[in-house]
Amino acid sequence: MYLKKIALLNFKNIEQEELTFCPGINCLVGDNGAGKTNIVDAVHYLSMCKSSLQMTDGQSIRHGADFFLVEGQYATDGGKSENVVCSFSRKGGKVLKRNGKEYDRLSDHVGLIPAVIVSPADGALISDAADERRRYLNAFISQLDRAYLSSVMRYNAVLAERNRLLKMQPDEVMLQIYDRQLVEHGEAIHARRREAAELLQPVVEAYYRTLSGDREQVGLHYRSELNERPFGEILLAARQKDLANEFTTAGIHRDDLVLRIGGYPLRKYGSQGQQKSFLIALKLAQYAIVARSKGERPLLLLDDLFDKLDAGRVEQLIRLVSDETFGQILITDCNPTRLRTILDKAGGEYLLYTVENGKARR
Repeated sequence: MYLKKIALLNFKNIEQEELTFCPGINCLVGDNGAGKTNIVDAVHYLSMCKSSLQMTDGQSIRHGADFFLVEGQYATDGGKSENVVCSFSRKGGKVLKRNGKEYDRLSDHVGLIPAVIVSPADGALISDAADERRRYLNAFISQLDRAYLSSVMRYNAVLAERNRLLKMQPDEVMLQIYDRQLVEHGEAIHARRREAAELLQPVVEAYYRTLSGDREQVGLHYRSELNERPFGEILLAARQKDLANEFTTAGIHRDDLVLRIGGYPLRKYGSQGQQKSFLIALKLAQYAIVARSKGERPLLLLDDLFDKLDAGRVEQLIRLVSDETFGQILITDCNPTRLRTILDKAGGEYLLYTVENGKARR
């Protein structure tokens, strides 16, 4: 997949801008706050219908404006053209169009323009609670399986209804109805997450070995009560606890993706460099699996790549992603000299934009 051109209007600090990209490596350099990450986030919007950051759509509108619009023109690996427009206004909400036709459901678009982002925000996958890792799994699998995204949305809706019921004097018949729906969608979600974790494990190991010089052993494991027994039994066993607490205490909404280094928790025993290398290995593994599954190389977005990563590991990563396994890459950095030095050493052509106060120039 190749993003040929992107146009932005009232997106964050960018009033109006249009950028043309090459099929290989594209660099965005400038000071912190200049707008580099905003351009990368606009690319993410066109793939996932939302920001890569924990921001509402309204927060992505430029100060003083009432709407934003982002448009991307793409060429697929098979040579087809795609035009995607995402707009949001405070009054009209979000609208997404593909080749001029509006989607009935935004979820129908996810997976058409596959993208993988590596950014400083990924640190939340290690430092924050399990819901960040579940969110990661949901976004990853949704690009591969539209039915999975539908199951997650339905599960969350049923879970909210069941929790509301538990706060009242619950009717046993209604609880059983909700339980059946939770089991149906929950078991489908669990099976897909477990499969995804099994696919990721060996690929993460391989990429981490390359990035770290084979210094440490890493692993990941999908932890779930459903690994041990059927979901229906789990809900039944937790019934009295649910009634006492007035919310659903067991289920796939409490699962976790456990990350380890040397057999120990990555959060406690991994250095900053090791944690960052693990996260990059995780995202590259995601890239490889999506590319293999869809027959389409995703866009690779490397935002603030040098955050917590030494120049040696960055150089190794650039060499790694410069071969034909990877397609188009967008890189942001605040130090153009450093980035040019590493890219020139790696060889190959690249395009570089300087970003300043929401304006980009080649």
